Amino acid sequence: MSKRLTRIAPWQAGKVFAIIYFVLSFFVVIPLALFSATVPSNAPGPHFGIGFVIVLPFMYALGGLIFVPLGCWIYNLAAKLVGGLEIDVTDRQDA
Repeated sequence: MSKRLTRIAPWQAGKVFAIIYFVLSFFVVIPLALFSATVPSNAPGPHFGIGFVIVLPFMYALGGLIFVPLGCWIYNLAAKLVGGLEIDVTDRQDA
């Protein structure tokens, strides 16, 4: 069975992806914080402290909350022109 995705609710998608980005940001923040902790304090370059570890997940979430609805809005405009994404759906057969 073929179905067509013609609209994505921008605000709902933004909220969902904000949470996903928040959680996934820890896969970036924790290694960077650990690496920064091993670098000597007198070494040149940036040093990431506890503020970085606290703020970055919220920045990722805010980015998701802003840019995902924007992307959904653009998708909705494009879907009006060309009809949206086409997906195949099958019914699940439980034994």
